[in-house]
Amino acid sequence: MKAAYVENGEMRSGVLPDPVPGEGQVLVRTHRCGLCASDLHFLKGGRNVIELSQKLGGPYALLDFEKPFVPGHEYVGEVIDHGPGCEKRVKTGRKVTSVPVMTAGGTYEIIGYSHQCPGGFGELMLLDEAQLIEVPYLFDDDHAACIEPLAVGLEHARRGRPDRNDVALVLGCGAIGLGVVAGLKLLGVERIVAADFNAHRRDMAIRMGAHVALDPRETSPYGPLSDLGGRQANLIYENVGLPGMLEQIIEGAPMHGRIVMGGYCMEQEHLFTFTAQNKCLNVQFAMGEEPQDMELALRAIGDGRIDVSPWIGAKVGVSGVADAMAAMADPSSPIRTVVDPRLD
Repeated sequence: MKAAYVENGEMRSGVLPDPVPGEGQVLVRTHRCGLCASDLHFLKGGRNVIELSQKLGGPYALLDFEKPFVPGHEYVGEVIDHGPGCEKRVKTGRKVTSVPVMTAGGTYEIIGYSHQCPGGFGELMLLDEAQLIEVPYLFDDDHAACIEPLAVGLEHARRGRPDRNDVALVLGCGAIGLGVVAGLKLLGVERIVAADFNAHRRDMAIRMGAHVALDPRETSPYGPLSDLGGRQANLIYENVGLPGMLEQIIEGAPMHGRIVMGGYCMEQEHLFTFTAQNKCLNVQFAMGEEPQDMELALRAIGDGRIDVSPWIGAKVGVSGVADAMAAMADPSSPIRTVVDPRLD
């Protein structure tokens, strides 16, 4: 199959062996797959992640960074075959997505970060039949590729146990932060503040449902906000993933504030617990979506409650993945570039 793959820390494209479905696995032809910032982060820091997983435990422990693996975990595709033992509840020819994990056969792999389970930057994928979510035939493929990143934001939003009377602050307005904004709006939160250095992303946050969008270089997002009657954010979502963010939030948060850490920081974080204890803060770490979040994302995009069309930028084949991934370092780049492996 044609694929864009990582080998020895470099993004390449070429031909790799076709995957063969095993027990409980489904073979899928990829239609679209979104480029995620975590793919870029892993390209730069994957060795560290693998070493940490080997030392502390984690699903990346079996990955060899020197050997080819196909990233891509924001996908939609068409079922073309079933492995042994499948119930075949989703017929061939149907479109599907899934939470990007493989548990069939007693293993646990992250799709796109595995030598056994190639991701959506290739023509063919293996998915876990038990994880499949059927996507309606007329559902736009570009929009379907946004189901997974939106679902992550929806999961983060609910982890904060938001109340309509909270003042919610969303730090970082990439895809996950925008998903948090959309999730908070779905949950009826009446005061949503977004903060990002980039004007385009602030505009996107307003389109997704934020009531106020701030440049933190000009206005502290932690202080009383005149646009909200002088109220201060009490529910803070971190979606940046840089060291120092948690300490900064703890210093800025109010008494009895709630903090949800969604940013994926791959460096050690310094934490002065004295301040957090004195403020009686609650810190919740969020990781990834669950099936309920995927289902909600699919329904909300499908019925128009969440419009992801402004997220979509360029469309590339596998030969364009390396350049598109490099361009993601620019915060003015589209929220999502999508890969269609059938283009090349």
